Amino acid sequence: MTTRLRTAHTADLTPAELRAARTLLDDAFDGGFSDEDWDHGLGGIHVLVHDERGLAAHGSVIQRRVLHRGRSLRVGYVEAVGVRADARRTGLGGRVMAEVERIVEGAYPLGALSASEEGAALYAARGWQLWPGRICALGPDGIVRLPEEEGTTYLRPASAGPVDPAYELVFDWRDGDVL
Repeated sequence: MTTRLRTAHTADLTPAELRAARTLLDDAFDGGFSDEDWDHGLGGIHVLVHDERGLAAHGSVIQRRVLHRGRSLRVGYVEAVGVRADARRTGLGGRVMAEVERIVEGAYPLGALSASEEGAALYAARGWQLWPGRICALGPDGIVRLPEEEGTTYLRPASAGPVDPAYELVFDWRDGDVL
């Protein structure tokens, strides 16, 4: 099967390409991919893999900020990774992640993502490290702990070097993250 990989900023995707990505993600997450999840994956670089049937896999890297040990780090945050059901277990998730990792390592001091149970094994096998510390967000009323993100957040240290789990990660706030 012939596949074609493309990277493009959200601004460079056509409405049809954006619809195809949203449809693929809705299907990949069995309807559990919300409008807020979709919004979180926009505004950065998309990695798209097409095959003869159309869009087969997608992932995006968006910029976020995280506070850690008195520093504000730019983070390449991985969002909206999904593979069409009939194309799973064919290496396309790994192909998307290889390109995502190239982007993260070339442009950001740190990579991060929040993994589903289904995706965790892929990320761990690729060298992403499960964050053992606290996860927080800087919400409208200050710092809010996000215990539901703890145990699902993976990091890929790039130029930032290692981060210390004795100190929390405080991510920028986004709709849907803080109730």
